[in-house]
Amino acid sequence: MIKTTGKSFKAILCAGVLALGSSAFAGNPDRAGSAGGLQLLVNPWARSNALSGANMADASPVESMHLNVAGMAFVNKTEISGTHINYLSGSDVAINSAGIAQRVGETSVIGLSISSYNFGDIRRTTVETPDGDGTFFNVSLVNIGVSYAKAFSNSIYGGVTLKVISEGVADLTSNGIAFDAGINYVTGDRDQLKFGIALRNVGPPMSFAGDGLSFEATAPGREHPLAAEFRSANYELPSLVSIGASYDFLINEEMAITAHGTFVANSFSEDNYMVGLEYNFRELVYLRAGHFLENNIFDDQLRRVVYTGLSFGAGVELDLGKAGSRLSFDYAYRATNPFGGIHALGVRLHVGKSQ
Repeated sequence: MIKTTGKSFKAILCAGVLALGSSAFAGNPDRAGSAGGLQLLVNPWARSNALSGANMADASPVESMHLNVAGMAFVNKTEISGTHINYLSGSDVAINSAGIAQRVGETSVIGLSISSYNFGDIRRTTVETPDGDGTFFNVSLVNIGVSYAKAFSNSIYGGVTLKVISEGVADLTSNGIAFDAGINYVTGDRDQLKFGIALRNVGPPMSFAGDGLSFEATAPGREHPLAAEFRSANYELPSLVSIGASYDFLINEEMAITAHGTFVANSFSEDNYMVGLEYNFRELVYLRAGHFLENNIFDDQLRRVVYTGLSFGAGVELDLGKAGSRLSFDYAYRATNPFGGIHALGVRLHVGKSQ
C-alpha cells in the first residue's frame, strides 16, 4: 500500500488551487484568434474523442498525456496506443498519433507521445500567379511529449509533461516548448469516483524564422537592391485549466455506466463544458457518447468553433490471456460544421491489466 502524509496532500491541493486561480475561471473570447499553436487543443486520440474529451479524470494512460497527465500513473505495466484521425472530413487533413506509457517502479510511470499532422501538397500561389506557379509546398505540425506520473498514495496521483512543438510552412519554421501538469484524486469503495485538474500548454511565446521572411528592397542612391527581412511577431500558446470528474455506476458484475464531466477555462477563447457517458459490457464492448458545449454552440452564425457538439463511438477489448494483457480497438466520430466531421480509429495494447 502506498501512503502519503497530510503535508503532501496539502501541497498537492494548494498546487491545484493556484492553477485554478491563474485561469480566473473565465474564458477570454476577446482574445480569440490571437494565440498560436492551436493544434495543442486538438484531441489526437480515439476513445476520448467519442466522449468529446469529457473523460479527463478517467482517461486511459496514454490518452491521459493529452487530457490530464496524472492519469498515466494508472498503467499497471505497459500501454501502447496509436490513432489515425481523418480530421474535418473533406479537408484532406490527417492526424497520426502514437504513445507509450511504461511503469518504471512501484509508483512511477514515464511516457512518450507524438502527434503529426499531414495536410497534403498545397499549391503555391503568388500575386503574379494567383492560380499557382506549378510548384507545391507542405505544412508540418509535430508535437512530441515526454511525461512523468507518480502515485503519491492509493488516492492521489500527479504528473507533468514537457512538450516540444515544431511548426513549418514552406520556408518558415517555428519551434518551442510547453508544460502540462495534472492531479487525480480517486475515492469510493471500488474507486468509482474520480476527480482531476490539469494545467496545459504553459510556455514561452513562439515566433517564426526562415528565408520566407527575407526580401529584396531598394534604397535611394544605391544601384543594387538590399537584402532585407521582416521581423516575425511573437505569439502566445493556448494555455488552459481543466477540471473534471467521473463516476462509475456499477449495475451488476457484467455491466457498468461511467458518467464524465469536464469544465475547461481557456485563456484565448470561450469556456467549454463537456459531458459524456460510456457503457461497458463485460469489459468487452464499450459504447460511448458525448457533447461539447460552448456559448452559441447551436447558432451557425455566432458559433466560434468547428464542433457542433455531438460525438459518439464504440470499442471492443479482447483478452489476450497473458497476465491480463488486452488489445482494444476504438472508433469515434465528432460532428462539425463545416466539413464532414472527425473520424478517429485507434488501437491500444495493454500489457498487464490496467488499474
